[in-house]
Amino acid sequence: MRCRAPLAPPGASVMIAVMDRLPPGLYIVATPIGNLADLSPRAAETLRQADLILAEDKRVSAKLLAFAGAKAPMATYHDHTSEAEREAIVARLGSEVVALISDAGTPLISDPGYKLVRAARSAGHAVHAIPGPSAAIAALTLSGLPTDRFLFAGFLPPKDKARADAIAELASVRATLVLYESGPRLGPALAALAAGLGRREAAVAREITKLHEECVTGSLEDLAARYAEVPPKGEIVIVVGPPAEREAVSDNELDAALDEALSRLSPSRAAAEVAALLGVPRKRAYARALERSAK
Repeated sequence: MRCRAPLAPPGASVMIAVMDRLPPGLYIVATPIGNLADLSPRAAETLRQADLILAEDKRVSAKLLAFAGAKAPMATYHDHTSEAEREAIVARLGSEVVALISDAGTPLISDPGYKLVRAARSAGHAVHAIPGPSAAIAALTLSGLPTDRFLFAGFLPPKDKARADAIAELASVRATLVLYESGPRLGPALAALAAGLGRREAAVAREITKLHEECVTGSLEDLAARYAEVPPKGEIVIVVGPPAEREAVSDNELDAALDEALSRLSPSRAAAEVAALLGVPRKRAYARALERSAK
């Protein structure tokens, strides 16, 4: 099943809301995830009033700032920003308006900005949120999966074992899972999720708010097969439905599953696989696996 969204009409502009002069402090400004028309009037005005704009990639943000009419100087802020640079930014917050933006979406979501927010608060400076687009929330609403409880898990590790371990930790979470992924890694990630979580409903959303927005739904196995050979382009969000409700698993049922898994896997890997398969806590499965492997 697909869902598409049209791009904003050519020449579409943002309605401007003129605000009083902003007080000094740090402003966390959410930016569009694809369609520039999604920039809120308040976000645009905040960027225009800023004395300094912190961006992940100044080349990416230059188009947005031109669209908003913001002319403040930009500085780079990302994973590799040093503590000394962060302290220099914090020192400016007492007298200047500093806006923090990401390449797309809401800053701090799978982003290092929380360190700056924490430092600003510790120094006694005001911190304001200018809410707006978030790919994780947009994909969740597109997916048609339960939204009453969800867990954002960011990016899965790229290496097989680390990824399998991360998925095993998520297996018993009774909530919809939301993850980010890149095109080339999508197929392997979906295959690993199918192996670690079993047959669950899922959705792959990409290019959200852009001309070629797409949301494909199905089981994890079906989606893994779909994207195994031809990785898609664009920014991707994976949404995985929660585990099905299960009856209590008896020790006999758990032991039988563990004995089969232990015939081909280490205790830790066997426990992870069985915990995901039966929906039992990983600690319980691992403790039982150690007992069974010692016999």
